[in-house]
Amino acid sequence: MKTIAIIPSRMKATRLPNKPMLKIDVIPMIEHVYRRTSLSKRIDITCVATCDKIIFNHIKSIGGMAVMTSSKHQRATDRTAEAIRKLSKKIKNIKYVAMIQGDEPLVGPSHID
Repeated sequence: MKTIAIIPSRMKATRLPNKPMLKIDVIPMIEHVYRRTSLSKRIDITCVATCDKIIFNHIKSIGGMAVMTSSKHQRATDRTAEAIRKLSKKIKNIKYVAMIQGDEPLVGPSHID
């Protein structure tokens, strides 16, 4: 049985547009979240769910997993649900899903564990 972390992220945040790609110490915020989530001992697979090619391409460029989702989602949970539907076709035995917000660059692996 696998535990998957889904990190929903999009560029069109109302209060701070382009937030996922804003750099914190030369690294985009979404990369910080992805890498820190991946360090969790309880997570088998980490994946970013996004409707933006820039986020998708960046995560892929660092060797990460990303899935494209619809740009019509109003909520992160909707984006996460779509990602799980897509991933469950490729990944069998998904038992648990953790949704980690894409704007939490200080999330620690111990918080997730």
